[in-house]
Amino acid sequence: MSITLSKPYILDEKNIQTPFDETRLTSYIKNIHKHFPNLVIDDYVERILNIIKQRESFTKEQITNILILEGLSRIDENEPDWTFFCAQIYLQKLYKEAANNRGFDKKVKYGSFYDLIHSLVNKGLYDKKLIESYTKEEIEKIGSFLQADRDLLFTYIGLRTLADRYLTRDFSKNLYELPQERFLIIAMTLMEKEQKEKRLTHIQQAYWAMSNLYMTVATPTLSNAGKPIGQLSSCFIDTIDDSLQGIFDSNTDIANLSKSGGGIGAYLGKVRSRGSDIKGFKGVSSGVIPWMKQLNNTAVSVDQLGQRKGAIAVYLDVWHKDIFSFLDAKLNNGDERLRTHDLFTGVCIPDVFMEQVENRGDWYLFDPHEVRQVMGYSLEDFFDEEKGNGSFREKYWQCVRNEQLSKEKVPAIEIMKRIMISQLEAGTPYMFYRDEVNRQNANSHQGMIYCSNLCTEITQNQSPTVVEEQYTEDGKIITVKTPGDFVVCNLSSINLAKAVTEDVLEALIPIQVRMLDNVIDLNTIPVLQAKLTNQKYRAIGLGTFGWHHLLALKQLKWEDDESVNYADKLYEKIAYLTIQASMHLAIEKGSYPVFEGSDWQTGLYFQKKGYESATSTLDWDVLKEQIQAYGIRNGYLMAVAPNASTSILAGSTASIDPIFQKVYSEEKKDYKIPVTVPDLSPTTTWYYKSAYFIDQRWSIKQNAARQRHIDQAISFNLYVQNTIKAKELLDLHLTAWNEGLKTTYYIRSTSSTIEECDSCAS
Repeated sequence: MSITLSKPYILDEKNIQTPFDETRLTSYIKNIHKHFPNLVIDDYVERILNIIKQRESFTKEQITNILILEGLSRIDENEPDWTFFCAQIYLQKLYKEAANNRGFDKKVKYGSFYDLIHSLVNKGLYDKKLIESYTKEEIEKIGSFLQADRDLLFTYIGLRTLADRYLTRDFSKNLYELPQERFLIIAMTLMEKEQKEKRLTHIQQAYWAMSNLYMTVATPTLSNAGKPIGQLSSCFIDTIDDSLQGIFDSNTDIANLSKSGGGIGAYLGKVRSRGSDIKGFKGVSSGVIPWMKQLNNTAVSVDQLGQRKGAIAVYLDVWHKDIFSFLDAKLNNGDERLRTHDLFTGVCIPDVFMEQVENRGDWYLFDPHEVRQVMGYSLEDFFDEEKGNGSFREKYWQCVRNEQLSKEKVPAIEIMKRIMISQLEAGTPYMFYRDEVNRQNANSHQGMIYCSNLCTEITQNQSPTVVEEQYTEDGKIITVKTPGDFVVCNLSSINLAKAVTEDVLEALIPIQVRMLDNVIDLNTIPVLQAKLTNQKYRAIGLGTFGWHHLLALKQLKWEDDESVNYADKLYEKIAYLTIQASMHLAIEKGSYPVFEGSDWQTGLYFQKKGYESATSTLDWDVLKEQIQAYGIRNGYLMAVAPNASTSILAGSTASIDPIFQKVYSEEKKDYKIPVTVPDLSPTTTWYYKSAYFIDQRWSIKQNAARQRHIDQAISFNLYVQNTIKAKELLDLHLTAWNEGLKTTYYIRSTSSTIEECDSCAS
């Protein structure tokens, strides 16, 4: 006997068939629609029902996907709220999946927080410190902080990004952790070593900051906090010694950091050039390119926790004899044996080079090894202490005049042309204005800054690690090294559009600084000299994102002096609050070890920034005196990262960048998600001008105003049309340098595809 089934029908998880209930589905859609009455859903409902009726059967997951995909297809400039509509549907899917995997009642959104931690520690997915450092009562109290309704703040793309990349799953990719639990776990991890009587309060504050999307933590922290593997810092910078041992040791260090999720910057300027001598044998050195090839292989072969290939940027001085082959290394044509397509490149540029470019003068290239041998000093160890005057140019012209020193003469503009050709084809090299960076270095009493990191926002003291000797003792091989300053950057970023409009900066920044400072003590860095440097300077990088979003909400035009002035005032306030928070931490926990003699301690930092003038509304004089009396916790404090992925998670615009388009598709590995710029409305639309149609000189002006208050640097992109003339691009570079920018990041041409930096996303 045959049984005729109602059509269509639904299959549940146990493969049990139930007739499709049109009324129930329609009611479900209308319940979500109550939150978004401005959306027109009649056609949406009709189309969903038509799709379902065309097939005999569906699973519940297929129905959910149809609801989401049909909603996403309707996202446009007129109805941007479909992203939140779809996010609510996706949330229900996540709640259900977590409930099934964890065995709690599907009717509640979140199960027991204590049970989650206990279960995932047993499965090896959470670090056992979570149950060793906290009692059951404390964990249950922390669980009570959870606010499930804050899940509604996510856009669909933000929620999907969080779920796909950051929420904890088991080894079979089954979901266990939900969004608010990830924030609580991060807060628990970062506050683990705080005083017990204050610890839960700090956790509640950190959770408040993250769950309201007032801020984001760095991608490695977001991914790895509370887990038994991985580290919490974003980027590292190594200075490679000019020796075979040093080069290969650096490669090993870089590989170890890359596998644990770190992005790398590597300074090659000390490595001898092609044709240099080795132990007196003339013309035998092969220069920097072969070592770049080694690093390129490391970037490709050592991926970051299986998520993506390693990311390494290499920097070279513009006076190095290998500069031309270095600039060609990213190009798509030429000898492949000399190409390193998987590395990013940056050029270290002194003021005197830019002056020679402006004046169409000559430039001279040297071998750093020969300079050391003949002149008795390393040219890269100097900088101009004043604009237009200083040690570097004095030493550079000495080298030019010394007839014993071999050199190559080339018009400075020819090097600049090669830089710009590479930038328009590959987006790089980055520009690192070394004199301005070192003039503004608050810790110049302890060393020199040679280059930046993968995303050009970190500027901290560097030096190579040197192998002094190797010997055997009790059957063991002992290697003695003098550790260099191996830079570590710990990042977190303020969501400007939300934090500023809701007036929470004063409450937010002290929490962020505490969280960042705690990363330093909690982190497990697999390279010892990096760990030592991290403790020595206690460097953090508090940054921002959502600048264009904020301007649109404030109804400020990008190309206007009002926006430049607003950048100046806002970033001065952020700087003040950040420095003040670090000072308060120093009172509580002590200053960083090399505070004495720093510009913070002498007060020179405030003088260089011009904070002693009467134009500021903030009481900088009092803060300066407090720091001189009590110290400061962190030797480096602020850095503005690209925030490509975490700004998406938080539903805002990236970093300090203008938008690309008002409506676009975010491409993932196997799907595209339609996205509109945040808070798009008939009012804000007029303030969302595309980056490629903005006069970049206004962006430079804004960034110069902002850079004055940032003690490190800023990931600052220049957006140009592919039809730009060389003279125009040159003018932008000269303007950026003249305005006192420390670095510029990518040249984003409409004809080039730029790879995002995930490591520095914060």
